[in-house]
Amino acid sequence: MTDMIAGVEIPETSAVAEATSHLRDTTSPLIFHHSRRVYLFASLHARELGLQPDPELLYIAAMFHDTGLLTPFSDAEQRFELDGADHARTFLLDRGFPERAAEVVWTAIALHTTPAVPGRMGPEIATLNYGVLTDVLGWRLDGLDSGRVDEIVAAHPRGDFKREFLQTFVEGLKDRPDTTYGTVNADVLEHFVPGFRRTSMVERVIHSPWPQ
Repeated sequence: MTDMIAGVEIPETSAVAEATSHLRDTTSPLIFHHSRRVYLFASLHARELGLQPDPELLYIAAMFHDTGLLTPFSDAEQRFELDGADHARTFLLDRGFPERAAEVVWTAIALHTTPAVPGRMGPEIATLNYGVLTDVLGWRLDGLDSGRVDEIVAAHPRGDFKREFLQTFVEGLKDRPDTTYGTVNADVLEHFVPGFRRTSMVERVIHSPWPQ
């Protein structure tokens, strides 16, 4: 039986099934439901905008986009977006996906918190960002069919999303604060972590080793 939510079909592939199972087993309910909502909202935006992302790749990108908050990919201290992107690329390559497909998903996840840039790129990259913006910030929420939005939230409840989502960011980033430089992630630490102070680009220029 086809899994359909709000008129959006969940791709029926082995990779999708494995990704769903993996996320359900290794992440929190908050991240699992958020990731599924992101895919659904991204798919609705794709229809409205006439974009045609590969549903399987978009789904994998949505499911892995926040995994770096909970499970760093390696011992290297890097942005959580890169951890999630690395997880997804390895997942796809281990299952025989072409390098190009893995790179599309990697890029979509790596850029999903970057303002303005994803929308100028390929459909998977753009729509993942749109789905994230809708679920986190309510971007264009009023332009979506309210019945479909209700169906998505019924299938994947938000609960106390705002508080729990921000707390997940704090927990995932507080021990690697330097990785938030130049990103929206610094906003979270600045708001919630006493004593955190972001370093500005101006300071980096002024204190560079150049004499003038």
